[in-house]
Amino acid sequence: MTYLIKNARLIDPANKFDKITDILIEDKKIIEIGDNLRNDKAEIINAQGLVCCPGFVDLHAHFRDPGQTEKEDIISGSKAAAAGGYVHIFTMPNTVPAVDNLEILEYIKKKSEKALIKIYPIASVTKELKGENITDFETLSKNGAYAFSDDGMPIATSSLVYEALELSKKFGKPIFAHCEDLSLSSNGVVNEGEISKNLDVKGIPSVAEDIGTIREILIAKYLNAKIHICHVSTKDSAEIIRLAKNNGVKVTAEATPHHFSLDETLLLNKNADCRMSPPLRTKEDVKAIRKALKDNTIDVIATDHAPHTKLDKNNFENAKNGSIGLETALSAGITYLVKTSTLTLYELIEKMTCAPAKIAGIKAGNLSVGGLADLVLFDPNEEYKVEDSTFHGKSTNSAFKNLSLFGKVKYTFCNGNIVYKSEE
Repeated sequence: MTYLIKNARLIDPANKFDKITDILIEDKKIIEIGDNLRNDKAEIINAQGLVCCPGFVDLHAHFRDPGQTEKEDIISGSKAAAAGGYVHIFTMPNTVPAVDNLEILEYIKKKSEKALIKIYPIASVTKELKGENITDFETLSKNGAYAFSDDGMPIATSSLVYEALELSKKFGKPIFAHCEDLSLSSNGVVNEGEISKNLDVKGIPSVAEDIGTIREILIAKYLNAKIHICHVSTKDSAEIIRLAKNNGVKVTAEATPHHFSLDETLLLNKNADCRMSPPLRTKEDVKAIRKALKDNTIDVIATDHAPHTKLDKNNFENAKNGSIGLETALSAGITYLVKTSTLTLYELIEKMTCAPAKIAGIKAGNLSVGGLADLVLFDPNEEYKVEDSTFHGKSTNSAFKNLSLFGKVKYTFCNGNIVYKSEE
């Protein structure tokens, strides 16, 4: 198919581009970018009032496939991704069984061929995620693992972190670190503080995350290795990362939409959809995460898309942790970062496109003539209410449910094909 997108505000931070223009797409690629373009055989998309940017890149999503496909699978997850403007998704390895061997890796790669968007599997650091024995980094790296993580759990010991970072340097695959001291946080329900006291439940102290962050950074510094810190949620972890960067440590970091938007007070009504790991923190922590995004202490926005069934979320105190995020990430960014003047729209798009692509080492996150047409068109000013009917995946456990957000995806293109079009 040939498409001609007319009068879009094209924002492409990778190419330092921001202007109203036309984009011609043919045979998977961007053929031309310019003013007053014409093509008699093209399907015209009137994008006046819309923003066009590279398809979003998510370094952190859980598609639950194999093993828990009642929550999500690779195909349903790709539908949710496309509806949220995401074209490049890195899937975490805490599946059942874990992505710790070539057979499971090949299963994910094979099934991903039928997905609407592009999926990049992450392999586990340790076998069965048990934190005991390191996986075969060489075989997994050479056969399509794009990164390594034990996410869902921290890497169990400092010696394993050390070994994983050495292997990361050897094979050029990043380590994505879930930072947490389980001896402090185990069996916690919400952030430790006034809210946990009010609810009379065990709290998860912020220092549990901070200690984990320090451990990973110090080992990375010692080895002169790269480390990527997942889902930063505390003010002290943000400050630790800031100091490390200022001292030359090769550390990058991500924040999730829920951690820069929402705080622990939402848990007072025992809404299990607002339970996640790390937990929603204080208003002060939210403010600090926004500041860290603004000054580039935190490099990227990642969703930590974590689908669960309604049964999983049925009982507050025993609920599974996690919130879906692919379909509300852009809207949360516009609502809580752009409209609060924390970031410009250009800066938000940068943290969702070329910045994560650079960390992951993939060719994505830009719109260039001759390059693949992986892009999204959205209305930054359209307001909508988040409801169960909003979502295109299997699960609806969103921390943003019943809130009004700004920013609605209208089209998502992958390899020049429309993989999502708003029904409105």
